[in-house]
Amino acid sequence: MFLGIQFFMWTISGMYFSWTDIDEIHGDHFRKSHVQPASFTNLKGISELFPEVEVNSLQLKDVAGEPYYWINEETLVHARSGIQKQEISQEEAVKIADKNMLNTLEISGIERITSTGDHHEYRGGRLPAFVISYAGSENIKAYVSVVDGTLGSVRHRDWRWFDFLWMTHTMDYETRDDFNTGILRAFSLLGLITVLSGFVLWFISSPTMMKFFGKTGKKKRYQ
Repeated sequence: MFLGIQFFMWTISGMYFSWTDIDEIHGDHFRKSHVQPASFTNLKGISELFPEVEVNSLQLKDVAGEPYYWINEETLVHARSGIQKQEISQEEAVKIADKNMLNTLEISGIERITSTGDHHEYRGGRLPAFVISYAGSENIKAYVSVVDGTLGSVRHRDWRWFDFLWMTHTMDYETRDDFNTGILRAFSLLGLITVLSGFVLWFISSPTMMKFFGKTGKKKRYQ
């Protein structure tokens, strides 16, 4: 019975995975299909703004309509004034979400989070972050990084079902993302033993196999 419950959960979760569209699970259908990249003029070069900074990565970002350089994946600097931005505001986060999410969605709330647990739906995301909630039965939440203004994860009801079933599938009840847990390996081995024992029981109890091997044994004795 203990193994059977897990077999049942593996089957249910596997069916759910195979019957769902992974793009919809990621919440892509709640985002605008095409967002026109912003164009800016009169930008200053990095060497002009920070002549002594060693740059290993550089990205031009649109933060609520203003141009910013995201330098070395750690510093956000205005591309015209050179003023460093410590974090984006709540109003800027809303503008970023409005630019990327569907216009039909209505914001119902916003909060700032600084930490997440192992089972949080935004685990692994850049923190701090603004959580923008939308009205509706889907319980949609969009996460915008406070550090660089990136709209990251979009979570909704179907994703949460997917995440729960993924946990039962991998049997990682601590972080949900480890596919090499000891309990999964043990149950996989027990599952193989269970299947093999079923074949053995069928083999030794099947009337057809008994008749077949019974006839084979008689032929050998006659020979």
